[in-house]
Amino acid sequence: MIHFVGAGPGAEDLITLRGAKLLEEADCIIYAGSLVDPNLLKRAKAACDIYNSATMTLEDVLAVMEEKEAEGLTTVRLHTGDPSLYGAIREQMAALDARGISYDVTPGVSSVFGAAAALDAEFTLPGVSQTLILTRMAGRTPVPEREELRKLAAHGASMAIFLSAGLLEEVQRELCAGAFTEDSPAAIVYKATWPEEKTLRCTVGTLAETAEREGIRNTALILVGDFLTALPERSKLYDPHFTTAFRKGDDT
Repeated sequence: MIHFVGAGPGAEDLITLRGAKLLEEADCIIYAGSLVDPNLLKRAKAACDIYNSATMTLEDVLAVMEEKEAEGLTTVRLHTGDPSLYGAIREQMAALDARGISYDVTPGVSSVFGAAAALDAEFTLPGVSQTLILTRMAGRTPVPEREELRKLAAHGASMAIFLSAGLLEEVQRELCAGAFTEDSPAAIVYKATWPEEKTLRCTVGTLAETAEREGIRNTALILVGDFLTALPERSKLYDPHFTTAFRKGDDT
């Protein structure tokens, strides 16, 4: 059996209980070495075979999985954050399907939520934004034309931009071609929840210069939207005048 496991956003104690248990029981761990905290590997048993996928191709990873499966062993494929976001797991699953190898997925805490926690932020504020867009800037990996950053930015919703810290001048232009301006609130969160975490509040117009000044070129999330600075309206959920399925509102 192959277990795809989300390691969480960075801090070793933010892996799920299920994910931690699977690590402790695994006969083989293939981990994303450039992104996953190596301290998580301390959970592995002494006889566990450990591979760093940063130096491997898809074919290399699949060969190890196939070998361990033939030996009747259990493999954990450890991805950063939640594996369903930019985790390249679907191509692995398709290959495993073709080989008749069983697998499952254990979700993890995405870095997008680690970044919000670092900023004491809420993406979905009443009266400000009720939508969060997760996306990336087109670079060496293209994005579909319908998902160009300027088109998504036209909504003016809360945005979290992955894998784009080295393209911030382009990010600024694309955001300003949408609903944002150079004065719109923005933030850069470097290595959210890691010991070296850094949070930088700025504006859309100063994203590139802020990152350059701090030497940030990768492993950072870009957050954009009024949720970063706005004072929200009071939510209806805890309004004494609002009736819910569990509480009758006060009509006065």
